[in-house]
Amino acid sequence: MNSELSSLQVKDIGEQGLLERLQRFCPPEIIGDDAAVLVTAPEQSLVVTTDVLIDGVHFSNLTTSPEDAGWRAAAANLSDLAAMGASPLGITVGLGLPGEVKVSWVERLYQGMTECLQQYNTPIVGGDVVRSPVTTLAITAFGQVQPNRIIRRSAAVVGDAIVVTGVHGASHAGLELLLHPEFGQNLKDAECMAFIRAHQRPQPRLDVLPVLWKILDSQSKIVRLSEAEVQNRSTERLALSEAERSQNSKSKIPVAGMDSSDGLADAIIQICRASSVGAVLERRQISVPKAFEYWLPQDQALEYALYGGEDFELVLCLPQELASVFVQHLGEGAAIVGSITSGSTVLLHDEQKKFPGQILNLSQGFQHFKN
Repeated sequence: MNSELSSLQVKDIGEQGLLERLQRFCPPEIIGDDAAVLVTAPEQSLVVTTDVLIDGVHFSNLTTSPEDAGWRAAAANLSDLAAMGASPLGITVGLGLPGEVKVSWVERLYQGMTECLQQYNTPIVGGDVVRSPVTTLAITAFGQVQPNRIIRRSAAVVGDAIVVTGVHGASHAGLELLLHPEFGQNLKDAECMAFIRAHQRPQPRLDVLPVLWKILDSQSKIVRLSEAEVQNRSTERLALSEAERSQNSKSKIPVAGMDSSDGLADAIIQICRASSVGAVLERRQISVPKAFEYWLPQDQALEYALYGGEDFELVLCLPQELASVFVQHLGEGAAIVGSITSGSTVLLHDEQKKFPGQILNLSQGFQHFKN
């Protein structure tokens, strides 16, 4: 790229000139009209999610290249779809820009989005560009899911196992290393790079869903009963007859969940609030990167895992029998970290009694507008 092109600013080519360049990142058969048309499969529900990212709040040129900012923005939306059990169909991008932003920066942003989306055969199907005093990126993602496979926060019940699909704290560790490189003196170069990549290029866990569906389908004899049925039959799970299984195949699956983009503690608390339940987490079961064991004090490692955020793993609540099988299939990093209880308290427990019990709450993690 010659110096003239690299210095070109958005205000030099205007809205239409910028749109013409950005359309290269979109499928030509979908864009060009006032709205995009996406075809869903028969008997599927449409899932829609929107994330807004602001320069200086969600990304910064101190820690994130334009390509990485684009990747992270796309990954955040795909992660929300995965948390609902949905497979992606496409995204739209709303872009607010100061006129002085370099055109090359915008193109690199879209290149990063595209690199992430291509892994999941997901196109950019439209959007909008406006002038703004601060760079703003608003992405709306569209997905589809069978109605009986929608994962909701409100579906957790007492006795469910709480499963995480991978380690927590890696993204926050990467951010700290980017801001304070000297902090990684006791780490190997490969470990530093792995943490930084976890922050800059997170992976939405869409790969988890086929494993989950396969296990649920193979365990179709297990079903959650209502509270009254539990009392009557002295059990919360029951093997169904063939006729009952057929009838139940169209009912909701016994899984609650969300992603951990705002931290592991936040995800579990949000699920408990939506389901009107509590939870007990076992301190030593919380899955953290192996390097934390010799790099960080225990309390700091736990802080990163619970409140660091932006790991984009899934936190799922499902029957204990299924949870054990699910974790075995996912492999390293996946773990059962606790269980759902009655009441409303989310308690961090130490089975070894080295640390006192700790009640978790949302005020300890990141919240917008918090003083």
